[in-house]
Amino acid sequence: MRAMVLGEPRQELSLEDVAMPEPGPGQLLLRVRTCGVCRTDLHVVDGELDRPKLPLVPGHQIIGETQDGRRLGVPWLGWTCGECRYCTSGRENLCDRARFTGYDIDGGYAEWTVADERFCFRIPDGFEDVQAAPLLCAGLIGYRSLRLAGAAERVGLYGFGAAAHIVAQVARHEGRRVFAVTRKRDVEAQAFARELGAEWAGAGTPPEELEAAIIFAPAGELVPAALAAVAKGGTVVCAGIHMSDIPSFPYELLWGERVLRSVANLTRRDGEEFLALAPRVPVRTHVELFPLEQANEALAKLRRGEVRGALVLVP
Repeated sequence: MRAMVLGEPRQELSLEDVAMPEPGPGQLLLRVRTCGVCRTDLHVVDGELDRPKLPLVPGHQIIGETQDGRRLGVPWLGWTCGECRYCTSGRENLCDRARFTGYDIDGGYAEWTVADERFCFRIPDGFEDVQAAPLLCAGLIGYRSLRLAGAAERVGLYGFGAAAHIVAQVARHEGRRVFAVTRKRDVEAQAFARELGAEWAGAGTPPEELEAAIIFAPAGELVPAALAAVAKGGTVVCAGIHMSDIPSFPYELLWGERVLRSVANLTRRDGEEFLALAPRVPVRTHVELFPLEQANEALAKLRRGEVRGALVLVP
């Protein structure tokens, strides 16, 4: 089969003919129908997540078809031990032995893949393959981040990419007010945010005090800015798996019972809840398609910040 393979970090992926994967106990063989391109993939390729298996087939927003015709989604969380204190307390996303799709396990930048059946999700009707792929990570991480932001009515989204464009729709469905913070002069992202229900979009500080902020951009300097923008008792959620260093900031920004927290991975419960909610919103993903062999071009576009919505590979 054809696959895009990472041989070494900080190198381009190479299109290779590789052996078909063979499913082990409890695993399914899936024909990849689509695979989303995620910023986490970019962190892996660029060496910012530094312990991938090598060589590696990236990709963890997979829509695949089983040999008996079922359509399933394969997310980032690919396996957990089921025995540790985290797994047995409903926090399997923190399992120390967890294995991740497209990082520890070959992923979906290929024509075929294998996945643990217990960690696959049924894709709801009404979502075509290309629209469904971004739900598997951008959607799930956005959903978990919004839940950890609590019942906040005024929510700021810092960085308006794949995850933010989905969570903005969920937030508006729940009656929240959305404020989108983008880079200066990124008028296209600002217009896109307003199209999806943000009542304000721009650079700098939102015009009203926020009750929660979710940071999707991997820029540590946004943490003090978000803390300064939230009211006392508010929450700042760092939603990425990687972020540049957070600069020092005065304790005054945290004081007033503000909460600063991260989001790590996802649980299967997150997936079940979000994929049941998505058709009710209904979530509409905005995607740009690339053939499998142009995965490097898709990653480069993501690296340059030129994405409106999400990018999806089609083998």
